[in-house]
Amino acid sequence: MIREVQLLSDVDKKKRLRDCQRLKVRMTADKMAQTWFSYEKLFTVQTPTNTENDRIYAAVSNKRDVPPERLLKGRKHFCQSILVSVALSKHGKTSLVFVDRGAKVNSSYYCDYVLGGNGLLRDIRRLSGNHFIFQQDGAPAHRSRQTVAFLTANVPEFIEPENWPTNSPDLNSVDYCIWGALQQLVYRQKIRDLDHLKRALTSCWEQINQELMDKAIDQWMDRISLVIWAKGWHIEQHLN
Repeated sequence: MIREVQLLSDVDKKKRLRDCQRLKVRMTADKMAQTWFSYEKLFTVQTPTNTENDRIYAAVSNKRDVPPERLLKGRKHFCQSILVSVALSKHGKTSLVFVDRGAKVNSSYYCDYVLGGNGLLRDIRRLSGNHFIFQQDGAPAHRSRQTVAFLTANVPEFIEPENWPTNSPDLNSVDYCIWGALQQLVYRQKIRDLDHLKRALTSCWEQINQELMDKAIDQWMDRISLVIWAKGWHIEQHLN
């Protein structure tokens, strides 16, 4: 099966290698137990197409003999969607944070609404107190001076943008495990509209258990080691 991966330049590979080497030294077992991994994902009203699982079985000798309505799946030109942010750790998971429709997720919005207020940090502090490490990816709003200053003032420790591997969803436990599990639960039903999507996401998020999250987090250091072994290159082809 062909996997979609992030494009990596030579500069990206060198940074991934260097950052993973640093993280392997820095992130002890105790620190891993205190780390909160965060990520965002865009969910759509229309069920995503899975080219691996969406198969048609028909007793015909030629594909053209299959009725078109069985082979083709309609897709709206503009599909309603919503951006969702979460964080998880060995201590539990945050509530879903829904980004307001039409909102521009710049540094101010990210700090004030996604992290602050009723955002991710409220639940993280409730579950971990003031002893935790915060992780985020390298999105522009995350690595800005304003966000770095906000995190410096509001969290005990975080993985700095310059120390997080670039273009590396394969190193974020939310992305390489949890989003897929949530998506499978949500789209077992036909989603009617955005309100229905939000209710389904909230309900299905409650079904994501600690055992699954622990399993995802426990893979993290092995993936870090694998990137080092691969000299910063992709690791998906080496994973089951």
